[in-house]
Amino acid sequence: MAWWTVHTGGMDSEVVTPGGIVIPAAAMTWRFSRGTGPGGRGVNSTDSRVELVVDLAALVTSREVSDRVRDKLGASLRIVVSTERSQLRNRESAVRRLAERLDAAARPRRHRTPTRRTASSVRRRLEAKRLRSKLKAKRREPGEDAS
Repeated sequence: MAWWTVHTGGMDSEVVTPGGIVIPAAAMTWRFSRGTGPGGRGVNSTDSRVELVVDLAALVTSREVSDRVRDKLGASLRIVVSTERSQLRNRESAVRRLAERLDAAARPRRHRTPTRRTASSVRRRLEAKRLRSKLKAKRREPGEDAS
């Protein structure tokens, strides 16, 4: 089971992430170049390195999700993959990374619920206040009245 689905077949079509974000084919720009790493002599003759640039303004999703994604990732997203020897596997890896990044950016941030102060933190705070009070009391002149 793939993390993402491609509609109308091939890599040059729209991609739908597990979170339901649709990336139209027109929003994706693919570039290929010679990669480094594994591949032997094939590295010198095969364009296996993949660069995927996605225009995030063209995403098909709710306005709220689209705004959240653009706030976190910017106007466009660039993904470069050159880990595999095959261009096809690098393309699949790039689309998988794209889907993961978009779904992660689309998730709303969990609101922190404030927790209760621990007994030891309250005790330390009060002890510090007592010590500070004693220190300031020593500075006073003996006849002075603390109002």
